[in-house]
Amino acid sequence: MTPPDETVTDKFLDGRVMVTQPRHGYRAAMDPVLLAAAVPAVRPDERVLELGCGVGTALLCYGRRVSDSHLTGLEIDPATADLARANAAANGMADRASVLTGDILAPPEGLTPGGYHQVFANPPYMDAASGDASPVEGRARSNVEGDARLRDWIAALLKFARPKGGIALIHRADRVDEILARLHGKAGEITVIPLWPRTATPAKRVIVRARKGVRGGAILHPGLILHGEGDTRYTDAASAILRDAAALD
Repeated sequence: MTPPDETVTDKFLDGRVMVTQPRHGYRAAMDPVLLAAAVPAVRPDERVLELGCGVGTALLCYGRRVSDSHLTGLEIDPATADLARANAAANGMADRASVLTGDILAPPEGLTPGGYHQVFANPPYMDAASGDASPVEGRARSNVEGDARLRDWIAALLKFARPKGGIALIHRADRVDEILARLHGKAGEITVIPLWPRTATPAKRVIVRARKGVRGGAILHPGLILHGEGDTRYTDAASAILRDAAALD
């Protein structure tokens, strides 16, 4: 477990979820909350899986919104997985949340292929060849692809989703073409949700949702504007998601 003096506790959803995470290196912020809000709610006792769950921010935000879901996370770093388990307990979800330690390229036996109603992920945004990785190990692992590339993350999302189940990921807008190409013929009812920093500003992030093994074309969603023009405050729509645990729908 990471020593207490090397961690900080941050609040999400206006304090509905409290997450302890490393003080230095990668720290979860807005993106996992938006991802969790975009994952459709499951029925009671259905199972969801987050690949690369980190300290559990997206998983626990989802669990707070969908109170009777069964939550599973997969995290490659053992110390980070320990923090995710502790965070689940601290947020009163230990009885319905489990975090496994393992790699999406060699997942542990505890994960069931085709066994989850919703599978989601916040993969590293940067291609390994696109720039220098951070010297801080945790930040480098979270931001820059390692052995697992974007194609592997998408393959894993599809592998663990049940037939007709949902998948979702948040990623850079300039990689949406690759995401759609990897989903072609394997998933349908694709929805691309742009995340606009402000009105008339190009989206830097998108959320892509789809359903495994179904037909149906792609939809470009109106998206979410995060900030008002010339303002650092969230728009009402963004605030409802980031503070009030509303769904992004």
